[in-house]
Amino acid sequence: MQPLCLVVYQNDPGTARHLLTGLSRYFGSVKLASRYEEVRPVIAQSHADVLVLDIERSKPGEIGRLRQEFPLLHIVGTHRLADEELWAEALNQGASDLCGPREDEVVRSVLHQCAQRAAA
Repeated sequence: MQPLCLVVYQNDPGTARHLLTGLSRYFGSVKLASRYEEVRPVIAQSHADVLVLDIERSKPGEIGRLRQEFPLLHIVGTHRLADEELWAEALNQGASDLCGPREDEVVRSVLHQCAQRAAA
């Protein structure tokens, strides 16, 4: 299996740095989009396989637009609170998975996406 490239965007800089450090132990390349406006350029420049996106702070319809622009990109949405409406909207727009912003949850979600890709 080829090493994955992940892009992380979290509204909270502390959570973003923590995820960047933690995910770097498991995956070949992890890039950080420090501002929301950097998400697309970082995905394109790094040829990212996975985006770890704070869905609480993403713009309405953003996941759908990202899926159209980057059809092979897996989007793992993170959220702090359980919100069924937010989850349903994110999944309907094409998010691959949803989880909390904890390192172990994100790693599990990304590995699940890898397994699904390998099985296809």
